Amino acid sequence: MSLSLVRYTNIVEIVGDIIKVLVPQQAGRGIAPRFGDLAVVENVNAERSLAQVIRLDRDEVMLQVYSGTKGLSTGASVRFLGHPMQVTYSYNILGRVFRGTGEPMDGGPTLQHDPQVDIDGPSANPMRRLLASKMIRTDVPMIDVFNCLVESQKIPIFSIPGEPYNPFLARIGIQADADIVVFGGMGLIFDDYHFFRTAFENAGAFARTVMVVNLASDPIVERTLVPDMALAVAERFAVEESKRVLVLLTDMTAYADALKEIGIAMEHVPSNRGYMGDLYSQLARRYEKACDFQGAGSVTILSVTTMPGDDVTHPVPDNTGYITEGQFYLHGGMLDPFGSLSRLKQHVIGKVTREDHAQIMNAMIRFYAGARDAEQKQAMAFELSAFDHKLLKFGRLFRGRFMDINVSIPLEKALDLCWHTLAECFAKQELLMREALVDKYFPKVAPEAPEQLTHAQAGAQQELAAPAKRPA
Repeated sequence: MSLSLVRYTNIVEIVGDIIKVLVPQQAGRGIAPRFGDLAVVENVNAERSLAQVIRLDRDEVMLQVYSGTKGLSTGASVRFLGHPMQVTYSYNILGRVFRGTGEPMDGGPTLQHDPQVDIDGPSANPMRRLLASKMIRTDVPMIDVFNCLVESQKIPIFSIPGEPYNPFLARIGIQADADIVVFGGMGLIFDDYHFFRTAFENAGAFARTVMVVNLASDPIVERTLVPDMALAVAERFAVEESKRVLVLLTDMTAYADALKEIGIAMEHVPSNRGYMGDLYSQLARRYEKACDFQGAGSVTILSVTTMPGDDVTHPVPDNTGYITEGQFYLHGGMLDPFGSLSRLKQHVIGKVTREDHAQIMNAMIRFYAGARDAEQKQAMAFELSAFDHKLLKFGRLFRGRFMDINVSIPLEKALDLCWHTLAECFAKQELLMREALVDKYFPKVAPEAPEQLTHAQAGAQQELAAPAKRPA
């Protein structure tokens, strides 16, 4: 008889989605439970659910039931499988949608005969990682021009509930220069799930996309598995197929809330605002999967982290900031250039991008900072100089042409638009930039200034209509 057929029926406690079963430590009898291994819980009515070992204490084994414990009786039985949670991995998963348990939820053909791989494995050896040196183009000017997304980077989008971060994340997944996109959704309402799937399908990107989704109506326990499944699949494509993989995760605050709820059920001592003391470690274990593998592909992680009450000191964004390599700050439908940061952009700016990239980026931010100061002077009814009026005009154009997340322009056209915008507002001698670059890229003929902000936005959209050839 197979050892995996041995069942244990002494369930002594059910709390939330967690059960406690007594497993006598007798050598040679059944598969010994190990931390992280799977088990099958069979109820008295023959219904079966997957569970995971989350604590071992002598003869007591605590298991987390993925489908929840509603209707579960203490007369149920537990059978240990002897391996951790696994996810299907093959080229057949491209264009498919999976639940938090790894089961297909799109009504497609079964994948039960495809190979499976363990999730939540160790991160790559730092000594075997390559230094980030390749850019991922997104056609979002506030990213490509001012805070480049670099291969193997881990970077979140900080925002608040109600902001259009999900449409923005979907557009990056569609436009990003990546071979494969792995999407992980945690606690999504059905409308958001339908939006992501429809957006990928309509853009023709679904065939290179894998979706792992936990809906708000699904058991909260499954929410904790979504990042591990998405990252396990991404690692396999990167290492075995040498693919450049972009992982999109939303929302990591929902993931942290799920960890908090489970920790409370396990009677762990809470820390800051009720979150568990290992929140940093749990987040870091996932984010550190981002890597540029030597002789293979890369995994890049772009996540959404919502900030309750727009509080950046909240434990989730606060811990995330210490782990990741910068952040994009989405506020009011725009990416804030002062709150956003990419700590790896210096590895690509001017090296794999145009020679004027660094200079034009610094000049645009410098003038926009001046525009903000001029707006404050105007609000307080101070007298404005002629240069202040130029700064005010520049600020309006900058917000409409670059900061709006709906603007989509290839990098080279965005750099040209930066020069065009500067020429509309300032004279050459006012730029305080390298003379050689000004002579080469400053428009020879002074452009006509748009009369209204909507004209500036329309000009940016016209730039998108003419596709730019990307350098090889």
